[in-house]
Formats: sequence, C-alpha cells, structure tokens
Amino acid sequence: MQVLVWLLLLTLTAAPAFAQAPFYQEKTITVILGGPPAGSADLRTRAVTNILRKHIPGNPTIVIQHMGGGGGRQAANHVFKVAKPDGLTVGSMGAALVANAVLGEPGVQYDIDKFTYLGTPDSLQHYLFITHRDAGVGSLDKLRTTAGVRIASQSVGHPIYITGRVFAYLLGMKEPRFVVGFTGPEIDVALVQREVDSRVTTGDTLMRRNRDLLDNGLVDVHASIEIPKGERNPRFAQVPEAETFAKTDREKKMVEMFRAFRIAGQNFFLPPGVPRDRAQILADAMRKTLSDPEFLKEYQKLSGEEASPLAAEALEKVIRELPRDANVVELFKKLAGADPLPAR
Repeated sequence: MQVLVWLLLLTLTAAPAFAQAPFYQEKTITVILGGPPAGSADLRTRAVTNILRKHIPGNPTIVIQHMGGGGGRQAANHVFKVAKPDGLTVGSMGAALVANAVLGEPGVQYDIDKFTYLGTPDSLQHYLFITHRDAGVGSLDKLRTTAGVRIASQSVGHPIYITGRVFAYLLGMKEPRFVVGFTGPEIDVALVQREVDSRVTTGDTLMRRNRDLLDNGLVDVHASIEIPKGERNPRFAQVPEAETFAKTDREKKMVEMFRAFRIAGQNFFLPPGVPRDRAQILADAMRKTLSDPEFLKEYQKLSGEEASPLAAEALEKVIRELPRDANVVELFKKLAGADPLPAR
C-alpha cells in the first residue's frame, strides 16, 4: 500500500515535467507582407515582429516574406486562398487591404469579413490641407472662388492624392489642378519654390519637418480630417474639420469610409479558419506587443512615427461597421480616380 501511495505521489510530482509544450515552441511564423523591402510598410511590420516573438508562448521564430504585387493584393489573396489556417501564417498589409475590397478593385480574391484581425500599430492621423501664402488664397472664400489651384501629390491613387481630392471636393474648390509625380519631400520643395500652390500634410509633419513655414506664416491651414473623429493635433484645434463641409448624408458616409480605410493602418490578420485557441494566443500577444514600451521605442526608431495602436477587437469593429453603400462607394471611387471632380 505504501508503495502505491509513493508511486502516486511521484506521478503527481512529475506531472509538470510531462506538461504539453506551447504550440508555438520551435515553430516558425511567416508574415506575408504586402509591400517591398525597406518601405514604410516593411519598417512598421518589423517594428511589430521584433517585439511580438517574446509575447508568444514558446517564442517562435518569425520571418517576413514580401509579396508586393498588385499593390499588396497578391499578399492578401495568398493569405486568404493559399496559406494553411494553422496559425503559422500572418498577413500584414496597409489600408489598401480594406479599401481594395470595399471598392471592388480588380484582382481582389479575398473577403475582408472572413479574416481574423490581430491589430494595427498605426491608426491615428490628422490630415491638413495647406496652401502657400503667396498663392493668394488665404481664406476659404478665396480658396473656393479661385480657379486652377495646383494641388501637389505623389501619384494618382496615392493616399495623399486621394486625401487632396477629398479635401478639394468637400471644400468646393473651383477646377483644382492635381499635379502628380513628386515624392513627399519634393512636394515641400515644390511648394516653397511656388511650382504648386497647395498640398496635404499631417499635423505632426508640419510641426516637425516644416515648422519654419508655419512659424514664418508662409502657409495657410484651411481644413483638417481627424482620424478617428475627434483626434486632432492640439496646435490645429481651431481648424475646421472637413466633415463639417459635407452637404448630404452620402458625403458624410464617404468621410466615414475614408476614415475607416486609414484607421485600418498596417493591419495584421490571419487566414479564415485558424483554430480559435491559436488565434487568441496571437491576438493576446499582439495586444501585449502594442502596449510594450520596447515596441513604442522600436516603432519610432524604425518608422520615424509615433505608434497609435489599435487592438484586435477595435480594429475588427471599424472594418465591420464601415459604410459600404453602393452610392458611397461610387462617390469614393470617383474621388480616388483621375477624372475631374464630380459635381455636387
């Protein structure tokens, strides 16, 4: 009897030694990145993955595989259609993941409502529409009544191009000209040298990179777009928000759609069908990562930006609730394209 008791106690004492190892121990997670190496999407993704590993039980290896084809659509299609739903493949793609699907862009073979979202490191933005003082459009009235104001951007379809078009439409500008082909810093030079009259920037960029223009009164700030609504740079608290210029419910929903696309940021997501326990492990690890002081430092070091994290539940809510009305999609597509702005 004593021998049996001793064997039972030995078994119970030794049980922890035979406990199941964490699923992710000695595993490799592949992050499919919808963008090229060394780009902003790559830097944001690396800032996350550099810290994420330590918050996943088992500390798996994490590698990044770039699939930049189709503006990221190749990556999203791969995660949706090809990747095994075993919790070892994670997608990482910018706001185009959501925008391309909602707008019905060619080549989209995925359903954004079937992904499992883990979160995003960048959800906040505060866009500003500015003009150079010498353009002579310092007031909203002059901005609206002056024909041919030149608005600089990178390329047709670029987020800054679309944002400029949204501003011009809502502000009711008269036959604005969209001048493309610049890099971000080149737009600054073109504005100062008076090759263009205006541009879209952000509050942080204007304060950090172009502070001299602001302090010397060389630019006029006409309007802002808060993402999310109510989130703005205190320095520009008195600047009117673009949504206040919306005339119809359709236009207001268009602004909501625009915000939702940007809030999605550099989002991380899983293929459909990943077991709930593994998805929860990764969502919990992402939540810990996005609040980790080490991550906040790493993100600023690599991307040059302040992180504005959004956890899984909040990101999923934004995507599920964004407007998808056909008439709103139609308006947004017109604003994102190269044709003249639609009439109001």
